[in-house]
Amino acid sequence: MIRKHKILLAYLLVLAVFTTYVALDTFVITRVYSGEGIQTSDQNERTGAGSSGSGSEGEALVPVITSNSYTDSNISVEISGYSVEDTEVYAAEVSLASPEYLKTALAQGLYGKNVTEETSQIAEDNDAILAVNGDYYGTREKGYVIRNGQLYRDTAVSGQEDLVIYEDGSFGIISEDEVTADELLADGAVNTLSFGPVLVENGKVAVGTDEEVAKAMGSNPRTAIGIKADGTYLFVVADGRTDESEGLSLYELADFMKELGAVTAYNLDGGGSSTMVFNGVVINNPTGGRAGHGEGTERSVSDIVYIGY
Repeated sequence: MIRKHKILLAYLLVLAVFTTYVALDTFVITRVYSGEGIQTSDQNERTGAGSSGSGSEGEALVPVITSNSYTDSNISVEISGYSVEDTEVYAAEVSLASPEYLKTALAQGLYGKNVTEETSQIAEDNDAILAVNGDYYGTREKGYVIRNGQLYRDTAVSGQEDLVIYEDGSFGIISEDEVTADELLADGAVNTLSFGPVLVENGKVAVGTDEEVAKAMGSNPRTAIGIKADGTYLFVVADGRTDESEGLSLYELADFMKELGAVTAYNLDGGGSSTMVFNGVVINNPTGGRAGHGEGTERSVSDIVYIGY
């Protein structure tokens, strides 16, 4: 009997250690995989697509900046505030002289697991004019990751629909089990965002009234990106989980994006991650989303989508 008791205690101890390790590996332990990504022959010819340091930067006129707008010879950003379903929503309409000014950036400039920074810090590190949190690729082991023309992860997830941003600035929706990452690069993909779901496709709302992301049921803070028929980009962040803002359902967010004129719109990471930064200032009210974090506190994330040189 004593021997069985010792065996049971040993088993429970091993189980506790393993469970603790899995939790730390998932949420805490930082693993930098590669700063260079997966090279392919087609990709080598496009390395640098969408990257910073464009020669066009020197041609930009001195910008005109207000609390909610930015305009120079290449970039125009105008941010408007809305009240939607008892929720504060911030929508930025962006016009670009070239799609190269629509970019993504990784936390600490590194690709890896649990490599994170606050959206505002990543934005500052990359001189972003406008930035929102991205898809938080670092919480997942699989799913395509193409950033600024660089392939980092090529393992597909069955049924996963991604937003693809092509080198001509257009948006497309693909299913990862129907096209390879190499084929996307060959087609001119510069960035993939793998969260979802698709909110608007071909100008029509693409989600049902009860559709939600995993456990994020009901009304929540949201982040979305979209494009209008004339090529204007839309960056949208909705507050939520506060006394002032209830948050939006996916359907409400999709309907709002359609009302703004989006022909394609895609849901990014939301909840405590939802953050919009304009000229170094966080303009919404992020909720942090973790124990001990209150209103107005950013959650550290793995990546951003931004406008800048």
